[in-house]
Amino acid sequence: MIYRLMDILFSSLGLVFLSPIFLIIFLLGLFDTGSPLFIQKRVGVDKKPFNLIKFRTMKIETESVASHLTSPTNITKLGRMLRKTKLDELPQLINVFLGSMSFVGPRPNLFNQSELIHYRDIMGVYQVRPGITGLAQINNIDMSTPELLAKIDSKMIQGMSFLAYFKYILKTVMGSGSGDAV
Repeated sequence: MIYRLMDILFSSLGLVFLSPIFLIIFLLGLFDTGSPLFIQKRVGVDKKPFNLIKFRTMKIETESVASHLTSPTNITKLGRMLRKTKLDELPQLINVFLGSMSFVGPRPNLFNQSELIHYRDIMGVYQVRPGITGLAQINNIDMSTPELLAKIDSKMIQGMSFLAYFKYILKTVMGSGSGDAV
């Protein structure tokens, strides 16, 4: 319950104070692809679907697959900058505020990632809200290694504490992790 309260407080503050940055990126995205927001069905807590919101970093016609399975040529010029700075993730503050995500938790996967779903099911990963960041992200472990990712997600969930919650956020803000591989 305390994590949910922190999620609401921090996402509210983030949405208010970062709104000028949201507006700038949104406007740049209009010129880049004509559609600055990317909304995609992802697997949430208890394997229920939710709509993940991000700033668009790839061409509109890009196939809906995990990032590591797509071509780098699909990433737009603005998208490269957004991915490098992790600013493409900012709209997920809306997901956190609404309760479909947390700041800290396993990154939400696609429904077509059956191998990852299998391993996460075994490890009980879907018992918690997915997050913007976590142990795997700060250690550059992405969805291209499903079994390892599920193990790291499970380890994070088992060791979650008030201190760990802030540690993962701080390390992410300070630049740990490189984002999803392409």
